Amino acid sequence: MTVFPHLLESTVSTEQVLDGDFLDVRRDIARLPDGSTASREYVVHPGAVMVVAQLDDGRLVLERQFRYPMHAVMIEFPAGKLDAGEDGWDCARRELLEETGFSAAEWAKAGVLHPVISYSTEFIEVWFARGLAQGERKLDAGEFLDVFSATPDELLDWCASGAVTDAKTLTGMLWLQNVLSGRWQLEWRAVPPGPPIIQP
Repeated sequence: MTVFPHLLESTVSTEQVLDGDFLDVRRDIARLPDGSTASREYVVHPGAVMVVAQLDDGRLVLERQFRYPMHAVMIEFPAGKLDAGEDGWDCARRELLEETGFSAAEWAKAGVLHPVISYSTEFIEVWFARGLAQGERKLDAGEFLDVFSATPDELLDWCASGAVTDAKTLTGMLWLQNVLSGRWQLEWRAVPPGPPIIQP
């Protein structure tokens, strides 16, 4: 990543405002490029993955889930938070299986997105999956969601109409368009042999 020294800010002090079950909120004093200081409040996030999973007929695996901060049911690609020390590929495989019941024979890491750069350290690894096999979902306690499928054109229309506003899903659609057109290439890899990755 290119560094632009004249834009950099440095941390003078940091304070933990909230140490929640999921989120860690900080308030820092930062020194600005002109030497003055300012308060910077942000959320420390462990990172996550998103899976663009495509069935053999080309349809996409999607979810409907109520998101409490929005007080709305959102359409999304399957996604989930990284556990401490967890590899992104392992997390992608685990989340797809837990939430949708699908496992995939082949995977490709497309890249990384930062959904809220103004107030969070969150990053989301974007994974593609194909060669899907249906199994049994293993949702977390208190997790409720519908799994359904749609064509890429249907999802694109929902993005255009505002029916889909989730940032990661919009980004996933951008990636998918470019992959399907041949403009962006993916490096696929097969799932290694081994025991299931679902944790008890």
